[in-house]
This record gives sequence, structure tokens and C-alpha cells, in this order.
Amino acid sequence: MGFIRRPAARGKVIAAARGWLGTPYHDQASLRGAGCDCLGLARGVWREVVGPEPFPIPPYSRDWGETGPREVLAEGARSCMIEVVPAEAPAGTLLMFRMRERAIAKHLGILTDVGTLIHARERLGVIEEPFTRFWRRRQAFAFLYPQARRR
Repeated sequence: MGFIRRPAARGKVIAAARGWLGTPYHDQASLRGAGCDCLGLARGVWREVVGPEPFPIPPYSRDWGETGPREVLAEGARSCMIEVVPAEAPAGTLLMFRMRERAIAKHLGILTDVGTLIHARERLGVIEEPFTRFWRRRQAFAFLYPQARRR
């Protein structure tokens, strides 16, 4: 199953993300109920909403202060998702955050329809919390999940 460049239904994305609430944090994992990190949550929602993942994810560093010339996560998302302006992101958008000034974007979360953010946090697991000024200031990129192509 492929995907098309029209946005998936926002309610479907949010419902899929909420299905991961309570999943424990586990670095580089993506298994609902067993463990995931923020990228693992985004990947799991992709599988539920769009279908099979479009490419394998190589091992990655946990360093939120990592700097470099490339925005690897954003580049990967651009190849298969629909980019939107972060400040104009509707509910159901996958947001990418820079956790430190001049660092590359390395944290992900899904914006919900009630002004909250669903994401995986170390020691807390997958939670839904208010989308506060703290998170708004750190937004770097925003992407919509595409629709799955029907056979």
C-alpha cells in the first residue's frame, strides 16, 4: 500500500496517537503498549493511519543538543509527508522541536484538537499534555500524515 499527497483525516491521526497513551518510554522502540520513543510513536501512528513504513530507520543518537548541517528528521518527513507552516498547523499535525538553541530538531509530537500535544517523554512514556508556550517556542517543522492509497 502506498500513500498519496492528500492529508489523512485528522481525527484518525489523533485517535491513533491516543491509542498509544500509557505506552512506556523505550529508546528507539515502536511497539504500542510495550515501548517507544517520540520517533517510535510517530512511526506507529504512520503504520496505523497510512500503512507500512516507507523506509527503514537507522539507529540514531539520543543527544537533544546535537548540532549539524542537516535536519535529518525533517528531510525524511519531507520525502513522504505534507509540510505545513508550524504556526498554522492544524490538529493531527506531527510537530518537530528543537530542544536547544541551534540544535537540530530531534523531538516529535502530535498536536491534538484540544490544544494538547501527544508525545513520548523519558520516564513518563506516551502522554498528552497542554501545548504550552514552552513547546510553541521550540517548534521547527510541521508535517501532515498523508492518506493511504486504497487498492
